[in-house]
Amino acid sequence: MARRLPPLNALRAFEAAARYLSFTKAAEELNVTQAAISHQVKALEEILGLSLFRRFNRRLMLTDAGQSYLPALSEAFDQLDLATRRLRIVDQSGPLKVTVASSFAAKWLLPRLPAFSARHPDIDVMVGASDSIVDLTRDDFDMGVRFGLGHYPGLKVDLLFDDEVFPVCSPKLLEGPHPLRAPADLEHHPLLHDNVGASELPDWPHWFAASGTPAKNLGRGPRYSHSSLVIQAAIDAQGVGLMRSSLVSLDLEAGRLVRPFGPSIKSNYACYVVSLESAAERPKIKAFREWLFEAAGERR
Repeated sequence: MARRLPPLNALRAFEAAARYLSFTKAAEELNVTQAAISHQVKALEEILGLSLFRRFNRRLMLTDAGQSYLPALSEAFDQLDLATRRLRIVDQSGPLKVTVASSFAAKWLLPRLPAFSARHPDIDVMVGASDSIVDLTRDDFDMGVRFGLGHYPGLKVDLLFDDEVFPVCSPKLLEGPHPLRAPADLEHHPLLHDNVGASELPDWPHWFAASGTPAKNLGRGPRYSHSSLVIQAAIDAQGVGLMRSSLVSLDLEAGRLVRPFGPSIKSNYACYVVSLESAAERPKIKAFREWLFEAAGERR
């Protein structure tokens, strides 16, 4: 059965005025004019067909109907207030579900995530690693970080950082019988291929063209389904990978990888933080977004 309730503003005006027995104090609490309170109460009385106040020159008194109505309304508003407070507490803490690409999760996000947890111990980040685009309107995720062209209709989209690609390898390959000194030395080492399926990403043919070096045996070398696997193979000195700067920054800093030579090629793809427009200002989402920008700034 459908509820047939008076307008909420009228109920709020009456409840506040009845508590204070004053239109003036009710107006101050609700941040409206005294005339607005008087108008809302009068409208409520007309809807109910009952007088709720006895009006005197300098004071108000509740009628029997008003005295009967007030306790139930006050209890209802108290319950609404409590439910709202509980909802806000839940929205400021608890689980935050973030969808990201698998390699980004492994090589960028997870190593940095303890810093966020230390700052926001009340927010439990649940990382969903998937190379498929998750529909935030249907799937159970609060936000995401996507690597792409930035065209995500219906979402709030913020650029996290641009990316570039360049060769990386183990420091071991700078030594030995065929040390990597110049692009031409690549003919003596396997090329590691990343089958991410993104035609807009620079690959080995693009890089050889940019370096001005004749490409030899571009098809040789193992292929991997994820960038993180290419990075691990490069760390293990199994060949030379052409990798995104964002994914190898920590391994370069730690000395597990080196950049034997250039050039670097700017990628058309970039990293974007996405969320539903309606959820963008939720405290948990806003806190995580701000931390991502800070972490990306430190990388730059």
